Amino acid sequence: MKMISNSLIEDTLHDYGVALVPGMTDKISSYISLLLKWNEKISLTTVTTPAEILKFHFGESIFAASVLDFEKSRLADVGTGAGFPGLPLAIAVPSLVVVLIESIGKKCSFLSEVVRTLQLENVIIFRGRMEDFPADSEPHNFVAARALGRLAKLLAWTKGQVAADGKVVLWLGEADSREISMNRGWRWEAPSPITGSERRYLLVGSPNR
Repeated sequence: MKMISNSLIEDTLHDYGVALVPGMTDKISSYISLLLKWNEKISLTTVTTPAEILKFHFGESIFAASVLDFEKSRLADVGTGAGFPGLPLAIAVPSLVVVLIESIGKKCSFLSEVVRTLQLENVIIFRGRMEDFPADSEPHNFVAARALGRLAKLLAWTKGQVAADGKVVLWLGEADSREISMNRGWRWEAPSPITGSERRYLLVGSPNR
């Protein structure tokens, strides 16, 4: 059963500054259906209303594409869980290669089904922790995290994973955004308030080399 209409997807994402690409609404509709189906078996999200999933998971994730240029880049999504923000960004920016890093096997199985069903050829799934990720892998232009608690470890790991001009992209609350901005090992841009959210920000930083 189709859980959400294409018109609602288009109208909602417009508010987040998202430019729709061909097939994007159908992919998002299928993704939401899979998410709700799998969520009955394993814990993937506490947000279970399709319209709220669209805003909280998809809108907030793809909001980053209105702030940063992801075209022809490589992004690592650390602790991706149910695929956010990596999969929505992969859908919105087909030239972006997204590496989903997730240590829980059942969540990786869900991610694999989404990638297969949506035919996302620009997505790679790595089962393991960020510490297990190969140190000699191709550098990333971006490292993203939306719901990861180990931010100090993430920042240390990111310095060894991003390209020379690479950036870390974080989805944070107001207090965490202020605290992380004080980390002197990084050059932080002004936090961007996320459309439609209360006290949630996108924080972007570049490591001091």
